[in-house]
Amino acid sequence: MRVRDRGRVAPAGARTGAPSQRPLSLKELADYLELSPATLSLVLNRSPAAASIPQRTKDRIFHAARQFGYRPNFVARSLRSQRSYTIGVMVPEVSEGYAALVLSGIEDHLLQEGYFYFVASHRHKDDLIDEYPRLLLERSVEGLIAVDTPCRHRLTVPVVAVSGQPRVKGVTYVVIDHERAAELALGHLQQLGHTRLAFIQGQAFSSDTALRWQSFERQARCRGIAVDPRLVAQLEGDSSSPELGYAATCQLLSAGQPFTALVAFNDVSAIGAIRALRCAGRRVPEDVSVIGFDDIQSAAFHNPALTTIRQPLWKMGQLAASTLLRRISQGRRAAVPPVVMVEPELVVRESTAAAPRV
Repeated sequence: MRVRDRGRVAPAGARTGAPSQRPLSLKELADYLELSPATLSLVLNRSPAAASIPQRTKDRIFHAARQFGYRPNFVARSLRSQRSYTIGVMVPEVSEGYAALVLSGIEDHLLQEGYFYFVASHRHKDDLIDEYPRLLLERSVEGLIAVDTPCRHRLTVPVVAVSGQPRVKGVTYVVIDHERAAELALGHLQQLGHTRLAFIQGQAFSSDTALRWQSFERQARCRGIAVDPRLVAQLEGDSSSPELGYAATCQLLSAGQPFTALVAFNDVSAIGAIRALRCAGRRVPEDVSVIGFDDIQSAAFHNPALTTIRQPLWKMGQLAASTLLRRISQGRRAAVPPVVMVEPELVVRESTAAAPRV
């Protein structure tokens, strides 16, 4: 028995609730929709050439594919083109914050372009950072995106790194303008009258720690802001919990040196810092202003809402994915600069205020 839809008879191989039937062919689905198999192939494989096909036609194709349980033959597609349409992504971890938002941008773009991807979380372990690229290449990935992950060796496929200092020839780096970020953060605090600042640096293994700290040191000198070594702490440990910011702030408080503002390495550590300050009887922002970095999703909903330097993390992920696919499709012809720099933005909320009068 065949099912009718809009006056047309469903393909003989369609899955209509009956027990197991043979897989539906592309030609049968095309005949049902009264379209060419080539049109269906372009749309279902999300080919760039499908951009010229009307959206109404695309919607009809996807609706019919879902209705009759059709799936493109990925193996056949790969064999015909000698490609895997698969990307490898390396991240330190998958949790709230930097990596998750970058990964969201990567995912959205790859799905839109019809690519599959593997995500490998290395937890900052050197052996995994060295081993995962080889394992991903063995799974026929066509390219690699390294998020806050050091690139130590040249690979046989295109590589794009999100964050870090350009070191490996052939790797494209998507980075934030750290100098501008430091200028925005310190300029904001200086306008509020803060001259005694405390700082929390990132972990030694983070790709951005050294670059960001050098930028803050340069901007502090340019603005006549003294950096007291006793008021500089560093995050210790590989956890993504605010607990690390809490511990670093306790260390700053134990130094016994007064400060009216604290610059945290990221929003997660800033949230831990606020907790530590409150436990020590300091009000935020009345006694101490706190500024974070990243603008993670929870920053606006913290109490107080967090002032921060926004990194366009989703955009950085999307840029990394689009740049990698361009390098894959165009090869050596791809006009891709070695560094793609994005601009930060100051987001002023409730955790910063005018410096208290002494």
